[in-house]
Amino acid sequence: MPRLLGVDIPGNKKVPFALRYIYGIGPTLADQLVAETGLDPDARAHTLSEEELNKVAEAIVAKGILVEGDLRREGSANLKRLLAIQCYRGIRHRRGLPVRGQRTQTNARTRKGKRKTTSTIKKK
Repeated sequence: MPRLLGVDIPGNKKVPFALRYIYGIGPTLADQLVAETGLDPDARAHTLSEEELNKVAEAIVAKGILVEGDLRREGSANLKRLLAIQCYRGIRHRRGLPVRGQRTQTNARTRKGKRKTTSTIKKK
């Protein structure tokens, strides 16, 4: 298994597909990296030499692409900022409700969790 930027990428897959195993690199970016570094898109990842792996890593760093830990850290920092300034989105995150305007009267079970039955007692 080749190791790239601290991530083991599967050696039996073609290079553009193997690069997608790095958090922050999707299909388009993987294809761009393969084209820029001059790698054969049909080659398997285990056939890459150390020089070729270094080329890909340098291309990622040169483009200023955030991957793996840095990208996860930035995402969590953004969420903490929303919670700290107590904006609408931050409050929705804190309460575990949908953030982007979805309806909650019916649906939204993924965010809200299992139904909690509330009793309605009628008084005479």
